[in-house]
Amino acid sequence: MSAYKFDDPDGLYFLTFTVVEWVDIFSRQDYVNIILDSLRFCQREKGLIVTAWVIMSNHLHLIISREENTRNTLSDIVRDFKKITSSQILNEIRSNSLESRKNWMLWIFKSAGERNRNNKNHQFWKQDNRAELLFSNDFMEQKLDYLHQNPVKAGLVDEAEHYRYSIARDYCGYQGLLEIVLIE
Repeated sequence: MSAYKFDDPDGLYFLTFTVVEWVDIFSRQDYVNIILDSLRFCQREKGLIVTAWVIMSNHLHLIISREENTRNTLSDIVRDFKKITSSQILNEIRSNSLESRKNWMLWIFKSAGERNRNNKNHQFWKQDNRAELLFSNDFMEQKLDYLHQNPVKAGLVDEAEHYRYSIARDYCGYQGLLEIVLIE
């Protein structure tokens, strides 16, 4: 499936957004906040439905769909999300005087952008979202479990619900950081 093509416009999809060269950008709270704020904006203004999510140090996984009566396609929402987050994160890196990795990260993103004719200057996200239509309950549960266990397998926490940047908290009765529609 191409980067922004969704075969079923009203389907439920598992997506992965990966930072170019696997740069560990989301080890910093400022950059995580940009992702969370952008997801909230897309929920409020564009009709994005977030069913599950996790933000890791260099990628994020989402299970998403769109509201039925929205004029925005899922392709539009994903395109806008990636465009706005990459722009905001790059601006934050540039303006953050405390960012010790600033020159290195900007060089990586500039080099990636120069190698990709679809970009003007910098490239933050890899282009492929690896969108997978969740076509059955078993496949959906497999992806949800994968998403919950990602921080555990990475050794960040012992229990999925202890990872702050994940939907697993919601499934265990804690207040999460995003408005979500739980899978029953």
